[in-house]
Amino acid sequence: MTDARFPDTWAPYMTWAKHQRKARWDLTGSNLLPCAMEEMPGARDAMELYGRNDDGWPPLVEAVAQRFGVTTEEVATATGGSGANFLAFAALVRPGDHVLVESPGYDPHGGAARFLGAEVTTFQRRWKDRFRLDPEAVARAVTPRTRAIVITNLHNPSGAYASRADLEAIGAVARSVDAKVVVDEVYLDASFGVDSTPAARLGPEFISTSSLTKSYGLAGVRVGWLLADPDTIERCLRVRDVVDAVGSIPSETIGAFAFQHLDRLLDRARTILQANHRLMGAFVEGRKELDWLVPAGGGVAFPRLLGVDDVSDFVEWARRHHDVGVTPGSLFDTPAHFRVALAGERSVLETGLQLLGQALDDWGG
Repeated sequence: MTDARFPDTWAPYMTWAKHQRKARWDLTGSNLLPCAMEEMPGARDAMELYGRNDDGWPPLVEAVAQRFGVTTEEVATATGGSGANFLAFAALVRPGDHVLVESPGYDPHGGAARFLGAEVTTFQRRWKDRFRLDPEAVARAVTPRTRAIVITNLHNPSGAYASRADLEAIGAVARSVDAKVVVDEVYLDASFGVDSTPAARLGPEFISTSSLTKSYGLAGVRVGWLLADPDTIERCLRVRDVVDAVGSIPSETIGAFAFQHLDRLLDRARTILQANHRLMGAFVEGRKELDWLVPAGGGVAFPRLLGVDDVSDFVEWARRHHDVGVTPGSLFDTPAHFRVALAGERSVLETGLQLLGQALDDWGG
């Protein structure tokens, strides 16, 4: 799915997300309900305007390392999760290299790799397998030129969880061609009842990226990070020298303060998400024309509209006639599905699902 207004976009989903005609009841985003400054007493006093953060604000780097059980030499900070992903790709990829990305998947990953001159191909996470990672599909798709294998955990858009066994199997594939596995883990901390240990802890073939946005409600702070072996981290830091040089001192100082309160922020996130997941589950169970994978947590769901090959017309019809917005699956190369945001206000989700149900009842196909 492309937008004629933006013929040269590298990431059609992201361009659409920024410039779509938003519905009154918007269920297209995936950021957690924002956390106000008042919910973090002391944050304003913790914010600094100036300081030395040549390779990341030291208290933030130390907090990330301590939280995730790595050394400070295995941490780089970045401008959000997107900045972390770009640093990883730029450190790994040269023109003519091959990058393998999942499908359905988050298209800025492939877009960034193409921007850097890589050949980008996909491997499938299939609906019939409930979007489970398939290490054999990855093994069939790599080449001697593969420098990065890119996945999400939890999976964006479905919320599927990648098991340690599947990750280790993909790590073995990566080692066989001297590639890295970049695992975007922005939803992982807000998972329910699964192991949320970063993939970077499995071995030097893994790079984990994440941020304070999707699981903690601090999107505006724009604090992200990478976890990787020290050599890879050093390359990422030197890439940053020519991207944005250093992070924002106000952002990184607030980020360091937030890490002191991360458990409380995560409890807040899970309270919001678990209630919204229950709403979504009841909605899908009550609709005979829908099926879905129950997400392992996180802020999105990806139901399928049965009997329809491409839901794009329905999505646009629902926006026009019922003022409710969801994300068409064509933006994830899976047009029979649509993505629903589960991370916002409960009242918005509740009303949005009611209107989506009315749209399903009224739509003529």
